[in-house]
Amino acid sequence: MSLLKVENLDVFYGDFHAVRGVSLEVNEAQTVAIIGANGAGKSTLLQAITGLNTQKRGAVTFEGKDISRMRADLIARAGVTMVPEGRRLFGSLSVEDNLRVGESTKRKGPWTLQAVYDLFPRLGELRKMQSSTLSGGQQQMVAIGRALMTNPRLLLCDEISLGLAPKIIGDIYRCFDAIRQSGVSIVVIEQNVAQACHASQHIYCLLEGRISLEGDPRKLAMNDITAAYFGTEQHS
Repeated sequence: MSLLKVENLDVFYGDFHAVRGVSLEVNEAQTVAIIGANGAGKSTLLQAITGLNTQKRGAVTFEGKDISRMRADLIARAGVTMVPEGRRLFGSLSVEDNLRVGESTKRKGPWTLQAVYDLFPRLGELRKMQSSTLSGGQQQMVAIGRALMTNPRLLLCDEISLGLAPKIIGDIYRCFDAIRQSGVSIVVIEQNVAQACHASQHIYCLLEGRISLEGDPRKLAMNDITAAYFGTEQHS
């Protein structure tokens, strides 16, 4: 069943047309990856879905309701939460206080402090530490945990592996199954094509603001994905 539907979405930064006629769909308890090179429009697309970019036209529907013109805070309260690129934690606050920021939506659900600590046991050990003292991987876990504390139906993850060691990236992606089993769908922006294909049930490739390829990554040829990613033609 469709949870999020984006139809013919155009997004602008001033006069710059960053996203062009994008349509996509996310089903319940599904992980969808959006891949593409730097500047392809991936983060801009997420910002439009969450209401952070209002220079847009087209339709965004969540749980059957048009959220295209809703304020960002109301979209979050409706159940759409983003883990932003760069984490954007409150550096002077403890791990636990950063996590509790997610409670501001006042949504009910399975994600409590204890549930987050069960998902990321290391955070339980560090709960009184200032978030600014943590490693990049630990900060990313806090950012994901904070988003889960909003008890979302849809979790949008913007470049969560950026700058992290491969082992930490693996640890974070292994948590996706538990997140989906709680009833949360996931959209992840990822530049690592192999990681995106492994983690998702459906991928969309963006090239210069347009979808250049989509489908089940297990059924797509890597040559076709590479061509869609870089905008090159494949010759037989």
